[in-house]
Amino acid sequence: MTVGHERGRVGKVPAPRGAGGGVPAPRARSTANEAVRDLRGRPEQAEPELLFDPGDVVVVSGLPGSGKTTLMRRAVTDRRIDSQDTRLAWQRRLPGIPYALYRPLTRTAHFVRTWWALRSGDSLVVHDCGTQAWVRHWLGRGARRRGRALRLIVLDVPADVALEGQATRGRWVSKYAFARHRGAARRLIAQVEAGRLPTGCAGAVLLDRDAASALRRIGFGQ
Repeated sequence: MTVGHERGRVGKVPAPRGAGGGVPAPRARSTANEAVRDLRGRPEQAEPELLFDPGDVVVVSGLPGSGKTTLMRRAVTDRRIDSQDTRLAWQRRLPGIPYALYRPLTRTAHFVRTWWALRSGDSLVVHDCGTQAWVRHWLGRGARRRGRALRLIVLDVPADVALEGQATRGRWVSKYAFARHRGAARRLIAQVEAGRLPTGCAGAVLLDRDAASALRRIGFGQ
């Protein structure tokens, strides 16, 4: 069974975990906008997938350690642009050098890769750290210029679970940076729940950890 939305369809997915601020999500939360699909706290589903229109730009956002890269590597069947891939490429080029010294280079390289991907017109899934709203606005403008839509997938994961994810991957975000990420994630989730989508965004999907873990495909098709 699928759940339709404005341009694309959403495969049903399971089960709850919690909200970005650490508050458990209710089982069947409604939203103020039909373009928003809240899949947090849903019962088990068969063959879960998220499908969007060919050529759309899908942004995956959430706290550091929430599982964005894991989800994208496992489920994305089309072109993906992940900032972690860019970071690993620079680490191989600059072994032994602290990441903080070349962080601006990796961010610039990530944006350049994303810009070229937008120009290609390909269906695209992009990793978003979530703290900089201008990035989503930029991606939305890029999608509109080529006559396509921006879609948003938001991972709503409790802060303690995200910190566990950072420990598992062995890469930590500073307390100051994590506090910024956490505030930005709370604001974004609240805006999406209220139906106030970011500029240029045509639709959004809210996932908790269990719903994200159940996904086996994020792709594009008629």
